[in-house]
Amino acid sequence: MTVTTGSLPATLSPAGLARTIRIALGRVGYEVRTYFRQLDQVFFTFLFPVLMLGIFASVFDTMTFPDGRGGTTDIAAAEYYLPAMLASGILLSGVQNLGVDVAVARTNGTLKRLAGTPMPPVAFLVGKLGQAFVTGLAQAVVLLGVGAIVFRVGLPTDAGSWATFAWVFVLGTITSALLGVALSRVPRSGRSATAVIIPIVLVVQFASGIFIQFSLLPEWMQQAAQALPVAWMALGMRAALLPDAYAMLEVGETWNLAGVALALGIWLVVGLVAVRLTFRWIRRS
Repeated sequence: MTVTTGSLPATLSPAGLARTIRIALGRVGYEVRTYFRQLDQVFFTFLFPVLMLGIFASVFDTMTFPDGRGGTTDIAAAEYYLPAMLASGILLSGVQNLGVDVAVARTNGTLKRLAGTPMPPVAFLVGKLGQAFVTGLAQAVVLLGVGAIVFRVGLPTDAGSWATFAWVFVLGTITSALLGVALSRVPRSGRSATAVIIPIVLVVQFASGIFIQFSLLPEWMQQAAQALPVAWMALGMRAALLPDAYAMLEVGETWNLAGVALALGIWLVVGLVAVRLTFRWIRRS
C-alpha cells in the first residue's frame, strides 16, 4: 500500500527520498562484500580481463595495422589490448555479473524475501549498480597497473585523456549494469543463467573486436559491431589511452567521441526502459 505525503508518494517525499538513499548506500556495501566473498565469481568477472591481457601481451609482441594510406603501423600488443580489456571488464562487471546475479536471486527466493521488507526496488537496483561501479573501478586500477608495471605500457599524462577515460567508464558502467539487470529476465532459472548469459557476452566481445584485431573482422561484422555498446566502449578507451596518432587506424580515421557518447547514451536509455518494464520482485510466469 502506498503512503502519500501531500501530493507525492512517500518514497518521493524528502523524507522518503533520504530513506531510500540510506538503504541504497547500505545495499551497495552489502553487494560489494558479497561479491568478493565468492571466489569463482571474482575470477571470472574480475580477474578474467587481467588474465586475458597477460595472455595476449605475452603471445603477441606487436600487432600490425593498415594505416589507410598504403602503409602499416605497428602497435605493441599490450598497448592495443589494454583498452579492449578495460571495455571487457565493464561488460563483465555489468552485463554478465548482474545478469547472472539477479537471475539467481529471483530463482532462489531472495527477491521474493526482499519484497516483504521496507527496501524499495530502486534501492536494490542502486545497490547492484554500486557493486558494478566499485568492482569495475577496482578492476580498471588492476588492469592499468599490470599494463604499466608488467608490460611497460605508457599511460597518458594529460588531464583530458583521463577525463575521457572517466566519462566513458561511468557511462559504460551504467549502461552495462542496466542491460545486465534487463538480461536477467531471459534465463528461465538461476541454474541456466550462466549457460544463457555467458555465451551471449562472449559472442558480443568477439563480434566487437575485443579478442580479435578489429580490422581483421569481416566488413559485415565490423558494421554489425557498430550497433553493440562494447565496441563503442572499446573505442572510447582507445581514445583515452592511445596516442592521437593512432586515430588514423579507426573507422573514419577519428576517435569519434561524439559517436561514443551518442551510442552509449542510446543503449543507456534502452536499458533503463527495459529495466522499468521487466524488473519485478517476483517473476510472472
